[in-house]
Amino acid sequence: MSGYPKKVEFREEGPREGFQIEKTVYPIEQRAELIDRLSETGLRHIQVGSFVSPKYVPQMADTALLFDRINRKEGVNYTALWLNEKGFRQALAARDVHIDARLFFYASDAFARHNNNASAEEMRDRQRDWISVYRDAGHAIEGAYVMAAFGCNMQGEVPPEHVHDLFRHIVAMSEEEEIPVPNLIIADTMGWATPEAVKRMVNAAREIAPSARICMHIHDTRGLGIANLHAALEEGVDLFESSVAGLGGCPFAGHGSTRAAGNVCTEDAVFLCHELGLETGIDLEKLIEAARFAEEILGGTLMGRVMHSGGLNRFRENSTGDRR
Repeated sequence: MSGYPKKVEFREEGPREGFQIEKTVYPIEQRAELIDRLSETGLRHIQVGSFVSPKYVPQMADTALLFDRINRKEGVNYTALWLNEKGFRQALAARDVHIDARLFFYASDAFARHNNNASAEEMRDRQRDWISVYRDAGHAIEGAYVMAAFGCNMQGEVPPEHVHDLFRHIVAMSEEEEIPVPNLIIADTMGWATPEAVKRMVNAAREIAPSARICMHIHDTRGLGIANLHAALEEGVDLFESSVAGLGGCPFAGHGSTRAAGNVCTEDAVFLCHELGLETGIDLEKLIEAARFAEEILGGTLMGRVMHSGGLNRFRENSTGDRR
């Protein structure tokens, strides 16, 4: 066990991950307000939307306009997702998009084909081209994802050694291309991970890529999101991608339900960190308010817990000290 980190960073993905899976295209004014509220919480990275095919993800068709509508706060990076060069060029053309240059590797061939219409091997080989694209555009690589790292709804179990081989490939490629080893994002895209599996994977990543900062992208699909996050914290992981109110889920993950839980809930994870005495730089009460606003937008109960119960500080402050 490495021990808890002193400070934990959360990168918010709810505005993209949350709304991309909904069948309804919600008003841009409401989504912009949610992002503005998140900007006031202390979060330093907020993923606004994605530049992807409007045919397949019509909910993200107005992402460029959304970047025009948000009120930017100094010190906050407003990022986007893209899966091909066309999307990347759209991000470059949009207003003040923080270019988070990332590479994408798939541990599941079935998911790669479903998500990118290409095999996992083809996606792996394309990443060298992406390094050139980013380099020509003047952007250093910031991270490399390994998606479906614990299992896949369409393909089944993913052998850990297969994921380790992808880690080794990323390290070798970085050395050959003479770029720093990027942040290594281990993604439990479809919620197959368990706490012990998370610990083993984090330790393997550290052994194979000792200079990389490990990040976890954890889905709460089967209710183990916070448990898996805690396991990663115990191993010293200090960077997580999360979604306010537990919004979202990948629309191409084969869950069979738009209400399968998405990324681990930001405010629940922040609450856990604060209760453990770990710094986050995030105002939990403001984050809860943003989560409740997200629930208002969608018009139904979302999967976050702390947004409904509140944190403990106000109860501590109101306590009479009577322990009967």
